[in-house]
Amino acid sequence: MAMTGAAAPYSRARFGWVFAAIWLFYLGDTLGQLVKQPDLVWRTVGIVALVAFAASYLYMVRLAATLRQSLALPPGYLTRAALGIVVMLALFGLQIPGAGAHALTCLVYIAAFGMISLPLPVAIPLAVVLTATAEALPAVVPGWDDNGYGLAVLLGSLASGGFRLAAVRQGRLTDAQQELADLAVQNERARIAADLHDILGHSLTVVTVKAELAQRLLDVDLERARRELADLESLARDALADVRSTAMGVRGISLPGEIAAAREALAAANVEAVLPGAADEIPSRNRELFAWTIREAVTNIVRHSRARHAFVNLTPTAVEILDDGVGNAVVSSTDGQGLTGLRRRAEALGAELTVGRRSDQPGFRVRVEVPS
Repeated sequence: MAMTGAAAPYSRARFGWVFAAIWLFYLGDTLGQLVKQPDLVWRTVGIVALVAFAASYLYMVRLAATLRQSLALPPGYLTRAALGIVVMLALFGLQIPGAGAHALTCLVYIAAFGMISLPLPVAIPLAVVLTATAEALPAVVPGWDDNGYGLAVLLGSLASGGFRLAAVRQGRLTDAQQELADLAVQNERARIAADLHDILGHSLTVVTVKAELAQRLLDVDLERARRELADLESLARDALADVRSTAMGVRGISLPGEIAAAREALAAANVEAVLPGAADEIPSRNRELFAWTIREAVTNIVRHSRARHAFVNLTPTAVEILDDGVGNAVVSSTDGQGLTGLRRRAEALGAELTVGRRSDQPGFRVRVEVPS
């Protein structure tokens, strides 16, 4: 199972030293030279210093991997790293009398540690100095052979720097993927919230109107009041089904269904409506947007307008809903999220939403037009 979140960085910090330990086998040449050293004192000092160098290197690699998990450098990080480098340089110096030029192998590890663990403005000059040192000492110290130590330090520095840049880019990629995932979750939440607002706003408005109508009919027409109450039950069940479907992301909306629902809602609100009889000529790409437009406009008519008449005009490229109500009630209303969501849906399809008072007479107008 792949590690996620904080588990993966923690694991790298905990076991990264094992990977670093693999490369210590290059110190075998230095150890072999120390073992052959005839002077017992320098042989002993050199071997002890070599073992201490390897232990110090592994300790610093593990410490650096742990500290570098945070985005900013922890307090005291540079001091610890600098102290570790000084200790490793001192142990490198103690190996020189017994191992000679072979001790220069230690500079590869110091340069690699610096390139991995220090800020680049510090790591790069350190690598340059160590490369120059490994290249110059065999040329100036009598009896030292140049076995390519300078090139080894340079290549080790470049390889470590490459690993570092790859790790940084991988980290940035992981962060970007996480941001995209978070954004997708936020967008989905916003979509569900908008859909729930539209669904419940429409359904509860119709339920309220029908409940008021049923209450008035109880003393006048009991049979019709029963039918209205039965419709209330059906509407509540449909609304619950819509909410569940929206939460699961499988909800759809149909234009004929919204025309039929609009006819029922307007009739319940005692609004005389003129509605299209069919929607067969509407292209499928426009149907969902037009259905949402009718739903939102009719909801606002029932809820806010106090209109007596409503008109729904439908063409293959446009839908327009008109009423003869108070005209600006919807604009001043606090329930404007439905129109905001409708505008977002229209913009997603490149359509133009027009909302405002009618120019020919009192009333309100909602129009959505899709480019042909």
